[in-house]
Amino acid sequence: MDADIKWLDDPETFRVNQLPAHSDHRYYGNYAEWAANNSRFKQSLNGQWQFKLAKSPQERLKGFYETNLNTANFDEIEVPSEIELSDYAQNNYINTLIPWEGKIYRRPAYALSADDDQAGSFSEGPDNTVGMYRKTFDLAPALRGKQVRVRFEGVERAMYLWLNGHFIGYAEDSFTPSEFDLTPYIKDEGNVMAVEVFKHCTASWIEDQDMFRFSGIFRSVELLAQPVTHIEDMTIRPTLDDNYQDGHFSLHLKMAGEASGTVHVMVKDADGDSLFDQSLPVKDQVDLTDVNFINVHLWDNHDPYLYQLLVEVRDENGELVELVPYRFGFRKIEISPDHVVLLNGKRLIINGVNRHEWDDHRGRSVTLDDMRSDIKTFHANNINAVRTCHYPDQIPWYYLCDQNGIYMMAENNLESHATWQKLGAIEPSYNVPGSVPQWKDVVVDRARSNYETFKNHTAILFWSLGNESFAGDNMVAMQKLYKSHHDGRLVHYEGVCHTHDYSKQIPSLDPKGYLPAGGTKDYREELSDVESWMYLPPKQVEEYLKNNPDKPFMECEYMHDMGNSDGGMGSYIKLLDKYPQYFGGFIWDFIDQALAVKDPVSGKEVMRYGGDFDDRHSDYEFSGDGLMFADRTPKPAMQEVRYYYGLHK
Repeated sequence: MDADIKWLDDPETFRVNQLPAHSDHRYYGNYAEWAANNSRFKQSLNGQWQFKLAKSPQERLKGFYETNLNTANFDEIEVPSEIELSDYAQNNYINTLIPWEGKIYRRPAYALSADDDQAGSFSEGPDNTVGMYRKTFDLAPALRGKQVRVRFEGVERAMYLWLNGHFIGYAEDSFTPSEFDLTPYIKDEGNVMAVEVFKHCTASWIEDQDMFRFSGIFRSVELLAQPVTHIEDMTIRPTLDDNYQDGHFSLHLKMAGEASGTVHVMVKDADGDSLFDQSLPVKDQVDLTDVNFINVHLWDNHDPYLYQLLVEVRDENGELVELVPYRFGFRKIEISPDHVVLLNGKRLIINGVNRHEWDDHRGRSVTLDDMRSDIKTFHANNINAVRTCHYPDQIPWYYLCDQNGIYMMAENNLESHATWQKLGAIEPSYNVPGSVPQWKDVVVDRARSNYETFKNHTAILFWSLGNESFAGDNMVAMQKLYKSHHDGRLVHYEGVCHTHDYSKQIPSLDPKGYLPAGGTKDYREELSDVESWMYLPPKQVEEYLKNNPDKPFMECEYMHDMGNSDGGMGSYIKLLDKYPQYFGGFIWDFIDQALAVKDPVSGKEVMRYGGDFDDRHSDYEFSGDGLMFADRTPKPAMQEVRYYYGLHK
């Protein structure tokens, strides 16, 4: 198969030769490797890559992936990093508009009519910069002779991949891992990997988040070798009985490679004492079902107790082939008959924040130190929950939330507000994904990737369909995907409020402001287990709670923290004491999106926000609405948060 640039214009082509999403478990050759967190099966490709930027698809270097190409005129760029932050392209921050609004006419393919495919929209786009990356490497000795894949943990926005001159595959979802099999073409020495990264494609319509619009390979790149017998996917299912004391443990493994040997499954408590130990023959699928655990130690924010699962794959001679460790907890989230959200049988209160991944020097290419610092800030300020706004985060963040008892709302990589929100009005004439058939598979795939990658994390209490993407049949299909797994978690979506007449629940609302002219289907019964709003004033929150609420209520965004704000927080917190159906919310947002630059006049390092980079159009200071400055210095508003969240910690 050859690469086709027209895939950029086609919403139905979003993954080519990409391996299916699977659990994010780590695997090692033995216990010493696990202790050192240094697996023999992994080789990092991070570091310096050769790089060249083209201002448009037409200006890109044809055949740049050929092995014998003269690359003397290529520069070098760090991977992971943002292309814009390496001074190859202009920084641009924007919120509600699409970046090309008023400059280039585009509409989402098929949104206006079934025959409007918007051919050439991105493949011929004069604003569509192209980053061309090359990396020459030798395969580490431990990986040679094995099945080898590459994992890109994050690439904005569309990527084409070649190895040794052979086309390998294509991917679009910027914030979930993309894996490709390299085995047919990889060599022991002298490999040439080439990646072509386009800033825009059809995915740009549904990755329209409130953020700086970067591009490039901004998360880690790794080679992964497959042991002779390998756990390809793992589903851990710890469930809590109705007595909130006892539990059941189930495990489902999908195996790859040789179907011989044994799978040895062990569960230990936090003290290392064995609670379960059993060996099973290797098959294509290995299952343990409903193993009883008596008097389990529950997981929550105050006591994030985790059990240790160890899965050993051994060959016919009993030799260890692969070791997979994973820590998990017992907890249960549910909605009571009185529409109260319960965790382990007790009322759940969310003291949450929305958290963009951000570093004032590296942009979205955050480090593990950034993550650990954020967890420390959470604990210091009584923050017990995080929404991964508005995309999946780096994998280590989920492990940190498990270990530190941070309740997670795990959100898909989806936002399309520019397609239905125009000049502050609701006008969904070309909204996607909506109910447009050609946009169904791509968003369901994003839900599938989010679920399959992070399904084993105890911290995740809610799956979120995305942000500010209106509603439609395609959103319902996403919800059905999550519900089909019966994993006990709740599903969240806020945008449904724009398709429903809320005059009965909240009489003071003007229904015209929430129900578009001409009306639309009411998706409220099909979307979201909870009633979720953004920035609904406390008086109207109370109106809803007084009107026999049929769903528990939360604010997925509230207390917009621009400037020296966060005043009035107490009005929301008081409602927690009056109405058990109200369970809190997530402040917008945790950290400023600003970049540290050297001021040419003073010579000092200063913060620059939206609009400070000659980026027109821009939403200017809207990138500065965090509880912390971009260098992670708390703002005065954090004191307000610490006090009020401390009342219900």
